Amino acid sequence: MWLFLTPSRITRQHLDPLDTRRFFVDSANNALVVGGHLDRGMVPLLWKFSTNPIPKLFPQEQQPQPANVSEPFSQLQQRKLLESRLISVLHGSTSVIQIKQVHAYILRKGLDQCCYVLTKLIRMLTELDVPVHSYPRLVFQQVKYPNPFLWTALIRGYALQGPFSESVVLYNRMRREGTGPVSFTFSALFKACGAVVDVYLGRQIHAQTILIGGFASDMFVGNTMIDMYVKCGFLDCGRKVFDEMGERDVISWTELIVAYAKSGDMGSAGGLFHDLPVKDMVAWTAMVTGYAQNARPREALEFFEKMQDAGVETDEVTLVGVISACAQLGATKYANWVRDVAYRYGFGPTQNVVVGSALIDMYSKCGSVDDAYQIFKAMKERNVFSYSSMIVGFAMHGRAHAAMQLFHEMLKSETRPNRVTFIGVLTACSHAGLVEQGRQLFASMEKRFGVAPSADHYACMVDLLGRAGHLEEALELAETMPVEAHGGVWGALLGACRIHGNPEIAQVAANHLFLLEPNGIGNYILLSNIYASAGWWDNVSRLRKLMREKGLKKNPAYSWVEAKKGIIYEFYAGDMNHPESIEIKQVLEGLLDRLKAHGYQPILSCVPYDVCDEEKKRLLMNHSEKLALSYGLLSTDAGCTIKIMKNLRICEDCHAFMCSASQVTGREIVVRDNMRFHHFHHGACSCGNFW
Repeated sequence: MWLFLTPSRITRQHLDPLDTRRFFVDSANNALVVGGHLDRGMVPLLWKFSTNPIPKLFPQEQQPQPANVSEPFSQLQQRKLLESRLISVLHGSTSVIQIKQVHAYILRKGLDQCCYVLTKLIRMLTELDVPVHSYPRLVFQQVKYPNPFLWTALIRGYALQGPFSESVVLYNRMRREGTGPVSFTFSALFKACGAVVDVYLGRQIHAQTILIGGFASDMFVGNTMIDMYVKCGFLDCGRKVFDEMGERDVISWTELIVAYAKSGDMGSAGGLFHDLPVKDMVAWTAMVTGYAQNARPREALEFFEKMQDAGVETDEVTLVGVISACAQLGATKYANWVRDVAYRYGFGPTQNVVVGSALIDMYSKCGSVDDAYQIFKAMKERNVFSYSSMIVGFAMHGRAHAAMQLFHEMLKSETRPNRVTFIGVLTACSHAGLVEQGRQLFASMEKRFGVAPSADHYACMVDLLGRAGHLEEALELAETMPVEAHGGVWGALLGACRIHGNPEIAQVAANHLFLLEPNGIGNYILLSNIYASAGWWDNVSRLRKLMREKGLKKNPAYSWVEAKKGIIYEFYAGDMNHPESIEIKQVLEGLLDRLKAHGYQPILSCVPYDVCDEEKKRLLMNHSEKLALSYGLLSTDAGCTIKIMKNLRICEDCHAFMCSASQVTGREIVVRDNMRFHHFHHGACSCGNFW
């Protein structure tokens, strides 16, 4: 026999401990009984059965007062006011104990069938990660006639926590019992379909919105439907839903803009952005970040500049995106501009560790590692990301000892290194030839710091061993590593074979790469160059024939240089389309004559073609970084550092050319290729000719 709440004293003598279908308040023990089990964690309750006020549940001025005939409010109005206050209290609850206290009060006040209040209670329990099948489901089962919102609260709980199949079962049961869904029902189901990437079920639910009717024009349902299709990889279906929506908001537009950007279709993203009636910060950020993530830094910076001109606010997400674009472009002018914008919005490195870490990475990739270190030192708060960014920055500039010193400082600060930290220190060892130190660090990763080596770390070790000439050991490591080797591992070995001229091991590495990256033209070209250096011209011809059959085309080599006022010019190999091409050619020819007088001789083996020596010399002189250097000499003031960025690895001849040019011109020349930075000064390079 169950006892329901009355103003009289309630005891436990008739409580059936096996019945889990009820709740009641036991005033003898001041506790809420949930499913037949006394919850002593509820002692004491915030009230007893009396007419005394309940100070902790409601502020004094908001105490629910007993009905009085003289009051202007009707009994129904008093009930609605009480429900509204209970909703407010539930919304502010931060623990299950608080919710149980409110629930006990709900039961005492006879609101145990009030779907409006119980819907909020279930939603709050879900937000506190209370398992749906326990307390929230029991709450639901006590209601004789649940409305659509109460059904939806439980469906949403299973959609968020799982099992997702239970939310579908509940939806079907809800429909069988004659209760119609609301927009929140479908949004919960669509979100769950997207989370588990089940487009088949998502389409069935989509069909339900059409069959039931009334939801085709619901913007909230449409937005979650777009999100579901995008997450399941059906962007075209998401676009069709968008096109058929009668009403859209900024979320509708932004979801698709972000999706197009992630897929690399910035044309479609830009078209949507252009048509967007009101462009907020999120939409602008989606475009800026999209261009940056798709290696189109100039467009990212242009959009950010337009965003600033439009007076749109900027947050740290936008700044990190545009900082990434600056890092790709490598232009100091833009780097300084973005840094100033970050300070202006209160996101300077001394105030924001995320932006500060991104600025460190940006200045390092712009060739200004000293500026990066100044930002690092100025940061009031440093975390593993700021330390890792600085260590990687030192590594890519060949300052291995500075990277190792900072790593040890990091350990003293009790900042625990992560996988990126170890990539940085192993890269530093690789670029400086610190083989034994690299071996010790690699061995300590998991034993001392709990960081299991990934394929990326093995790639660093293969690179370290290979560059140092330990090709057999590098090959053995690649073949026996406990995780599956990706293209980076075999690519590192193939690159080492080019350095040391070992076509036999190069073939082994290339065969793995051809399986992993069948359309990676760079692997074919690198192997072809290794064959050419070894004089294996038959193999070169066979490889080039294979490339033609596969329809592979070489990515053109190009370099860009920052001239006066931060203007950036690009140069392709042999490209003489620049307005000042005649002057550039004259500077290059004059520089070549001066270098030859100081002993420079072109390294003809860098030309992977079976042509005469004169043709090889001509091809070498048209390399993009040489054209960029000539324009830098022509367009910048004497004594200024010339910074050149290149999309591919610098060849041995251009490296020797830059060394000699730095001595003859008295200029510091900084070249960033796709591997590292080279600082040429007084006839020597910071890499020590070890790259």
